[in-house]
Amino acid sequence: MANVVIVPGGWHGGCELSPFARRLRALGHDVFTPTLTGLGDRSHLAVMRPNLDTHIEDVTNVVEFEDLSNVVLCAHSYGGMVITGVADRLAERISALVYIDALVPEDGDSWWRLMNDYFRTIAIEGADGDGFGVSPPAGMDVRCRPHPLASFLQTIHLTGRWKEVREKLFVYATGWSDSPFPPTVARLRRLPDWRIEELPVRHNVIAAAPEQFLAILTTLNAMQ
Repeated sequence: MANVVIVPGGWHGGCELSPFARRLRALGHDVFTPTLTGLGDRSHLAVMRPNLDTHIEDVTNVVEFEDLSNVVLCAHSYGGMVITGVADRLAERISALVYIDALVPEDGDSWWRLMNDYFRTIAIEGADGDGFGVSPPAGMDVRCRPHPLASFLQTIHLTGRWKEVREKLFVYATGWSDSPFPPTVARLRRLPDWRIEELPVRHNVIAAAPEQFLAILTTLNAMQ
C-alpha cells in the first residue's frame, strides 16, 4: 500500500496526528507523522533557532532515511511550505501532494507573505515574549508549543520540480471566517493538474472531520 507522510501545521506536533495515523495503518498503509524541530516532543530543540530550511530538512530526512518511494506527502496549514520544499528536492519519490487547508507557495514566498492580517497579528503579538517563538493562539491543543518565528518569515527557494508530482490535491476548509486561503483556492482552480475538495469545517480538518478527510484521501490513485 502507500507510504503516507503527514506534516502537522504551525504550533502542532506529530503526536496529535496519531489517532488518524492508526486509521490509515489499519487499512494497510505505512504512515509517518514527523514532528518539526522545536515543536511537540522536539520542543527542547527550539534553542537551535530552527527555520523553514530546518523543517524541510526534517521531513526530507524521514523520506531519505526510511528509504521511502511512492510517497503520499500531506500537510496541514504551515506544513504546506514544508512539503513543497521537500517535493522540490525529492519529486521522483513523491506520488501525490495533499494540502490540507495549507499554504501552496511559489518561489520566493513565505508564510508571512501568504498569510492575511489576522495571522500576521497573531505572529507579532505571539512573539512578544522572546522574539524567537510565536506562542500558540488561545484554544489550541494543550500540546501545542511556541512556533519558531524564523520559519514564518523565511522565504522558500524552489526550482519548480515539485510541480512534476502526478497528483496534487487541496482540501479546502470552508467553515471559518478568518481563512487566508480563498486566493490560493482561486489560483489552483485555474490549473488543470489540481483537484479541489471542500469540507464545511474549521481549519484543523483532520481533528474536525477525520472520516470525511479519510474518505477523500483514500480516493487518490496513489492510495490504491
